Amino acid sequence: MSHYTHLTLSERELILYFLAKGFSISKIALKIGRSKST
Repeated sequence: MSHYTHLTLSERELILYFLAKGFSISKIALKIGRSKST
């Protein structure tokens, strides 16, 4: 059984927002509480 979960719509929107603001992948991952490899 897998313990992985998909990104929610709100997480995807946050990622787009932070990318547009110039945040690094590592900082975005910390802010949304996910691994940067996600």
